[in-house]
Amino acid sequence: MAIRVFVVEDQPKILRSQLKLLRGFSEIDVIGTAPSGESAIEELEDLTPDVILLDLGLPKMSGIDVTREVKSRWPKIEILIFTVFDEEDRVLDAIGAGASGYLLKGAEADKIIDAIQEVHAGGSVIQPSLARRLLRHFRVTPEGSEVSSEVIPLDEEEAQEARLTNREIEILQVIAKGLSNTETAKVLGVSRATVRTHLEHIYAKLDVTNRVEAVTEGIRKGLIDI
Repeated sequence: MAIRVFVVEDQPKILRSQLKLLRGFSEIDVIGTAPSGESAIEELEDLTPDVILLDLGLPKMSGIDVTREVKSRWPKIEILIFTVFDEEDRVLDAIGAGASGYLLKGAEADKIIDAIQEVHAGGSVIQPSLARRLLRHFRVTPEGSEVSSEVIPLDEEEAQEARLTNREIEILQVIAKGLSNTETAKVLGVSRATVRTHLEHIYAKLDVTNRVEAVTEGIRKGLIDI
């Protein structure tokens, strides 16, 4: 079944480009668009998208505000932020409000489709430059203090549980550079299905649910470096 996508973009030229790209893939069903955050909220009263592609730089109601409103009213809708610039602070705010990740506008078609499929499946999509900042901002101790981004040595039991194969480490290192599943498959000379299978094994071994958590855990445990 196709993933139901709703696009929020205030620039007509960019919107046309996005729609042309998305409509070229049978696995995507664009069910609506909106030029502003306010109109998007109105449209969502009658629509049930799986994923919203949301412009971060909307003119009045910001992408962060839209994210917060959508997640409070329709928590099952996944939100993928689109931004022109790599604005880490604002992206962190959007993720804190409930977004599942972000992409820079102009990303390749395969990367966009992979990102939509990833967040629809419950994962996250983050550029590698944010990995360490996410580790500091969103991983806290029981007392509420921030966790250092320094590598934390594993005890013997943890090391056994987190033991990845050489191929799994290789795949984790590649996705930490921001490559999509399709790009990772091409780089490593394997199928996309193989990449997804390895990712599932990685998630299970590291006790995480998505690639962002996998990368941050890989960094924390000294398995990979970026």
